Amino acid sequence: MLGNMDNIDLLDRQQAVLWPEFSWETVPGDAASRCFQMFAPDISRIGYTDTGRVYSIICPQQGSCSPSLGCLNVEVSVTGQRGWVDESNKELAADMTVEGKIWFSPSALETPMVKLLWTLFADNGLPFPADKANAIRVTTHKENDPTQPIFPVRDGQSTLFTSPDFALHPEAWHVGNVEVEIGPIVPTGDAVVDDFNQLVMDVFNLASGNLLLPGNLLSWNVWFFEPQLVDRQEWRDHAEKWRESIDADHGSPDGNGTSPRYFDGSPFSPVEAVIEEEIDKIIAYIKAHLLHL
Repeated sequence: MLGNMDNIDLLDRQQAVLWPEFSWETVPGDAASRCFQMFAPDISRIGYTDTGRVYSIICPQQGSCSPSLGCLNVEVSVTGQRGWVDESNKELAADMTVEGKIWFSPSALETPMVKLLWTLFADNGLPFPADKANAIRVTTHKENDPTQPIFPVRDGQSTLFTSPDFALHPEAWHVGNVEVEIGPIVPTGDAVVDDFNQLVMDVFNLASGNLLLPGNLLSWNVWFFEPQLVDRQEWRDHAEKWRESIDADHGSPDGNGTSPRYFDGSPFSPVEAVIEEEIDKIIAYIKAHLLHL
């Protein structure tokens, strides 16, 4: 497995993922609860040499909003990769390791609740997920194997489910698929911070339909644009730009992704009871931790 930005000077060619179509079960184990959502387009891409050796993969990002905490940024950060692309046969096979990252968008930091929490953390010298550098980190692994952080990227659409028409892109040059299982968040070692990060994840999962719930399987069909030459400086600039990352408020300069929908096209939205549960969780956390700081 190779570092994702260690060999940019070897890149010759690329395929951009103009349509990253994600899918997951909002109620794990219930196939009827499966949602489909396209993340922000034209952020992710796969880069390789003239002989097809893969040396870098950039993954997509998106935002998700909670009624109580506001909007959160969601990113899948590649931590390692390897693989090959064969343009002549429209084939690819790659392996990846990734880490999910969650942090508050600028507008969320201006809401009274989040501003209060951020201030209390800052006053006590505690890290707060106000930017990507301090993001909540979520582990991932191969399906049904928590001991294996490496998972495959392969040709064709996922065979685990059938995609609705609105998630298909026949205009694409090629399509690949990925499945990754969500693991627990990475602990910081500070109980106050760890409990808060878990609270944010719980609230995020309530609002997003368990998108990053431990044990849930996240799948995506990545629909590629036709191969292009790589401008290595542009690749570095593109990666650096998204290293700081998309803000859910500002969207993507190449267009926003879609809202989550069920197979029949009906929108996913958390029920009113979820909002009440979010507020209860936040109040309980404040009483347990912040009143004693």
